[in-house]
Amino acid sequence: MNTTSRFPSPSLQDTSVERPRNVEKIVYGRYQIGTWYYAPYPSEYGEKVDELFICEHCLKYTVQDAQMRAHKASKRDPVAGMLHCKKRKPPGQVIYQQGNIKIYEIDGREHKLYCQNLCLMSKLFLETKTLYYDVEGFKFYVLTEQDRTLDLFVGYFSKEKISYDNYNLACIMVLPPQQRKGYGRLLIELSYELSRHEGVIGSPEKPLSTLGALGYRSYWASSLIANLRDFRGSRASSETHK
Repeated sequence: MNTTSRFPSPSLQDTSVERPRNVEKIVYGRYQIGTWYYAPYPSEYGEKVDELFICEHCLKYTVQDAQMRAHKASKRDPVAGMLHCKKRKPPGQVIYQQGNIKIYEIDGREHKLYCQNLCLMSKLFLETKTLYYDVEGFKFYVLTEQDRTLDLFVGYFSKEKISYDNYNLACIMVLPPQQRKGYGRLLIELSYELSRHEGVIGSPEKPLSTLGALGYRSYWASSLIANLRDFRGSRASSETHK
């Protein structure tokens, strides 16, 4: 790894969290990231894992560093125990691109394993998430940063394909090293844009996670202020032309 960063748990109180963390940290690309919550990774890994290695290309995981290195190597290692990873970007199709940022739309039915791995990884940073394996009824909107020829996952939100309550977002998560870059706001904006495209008034699924609630309050407040400014500006312009 070129650089290593340790991101501790946030100082947030949540009395609903009962199960202790079973993964101390994940090794994802060049980052070591301290986890925040329990995630139902395979029981054969034991009750406590110090390091969980996650492939930044396909999100497959292992507790063995050598196995992950072989998985990501340029040549296939028949002794590795994991299939050689040929992925350089998420599955699905690109629906948004600006600069080195892309957002992929991924169908949970068509790319089940990738979406299951994504849900497991995100549970390490979401205290209220309950979806792990039943991903077929959801679409996932994955945000990536371009790193040379690779599109690397940094955040996502999920959305039910059919929501009778017009929910436009089920879960949202941005990896701790990539937070405070405006990525959460971009994902929230996309969820509302999808609702507008569908001709419905959408809202996020309740309850929101602690960090999700903070992100939405910030988004709602800034959007309200921007709309009030536009309204006052248009009103002042119309009055000057009377």
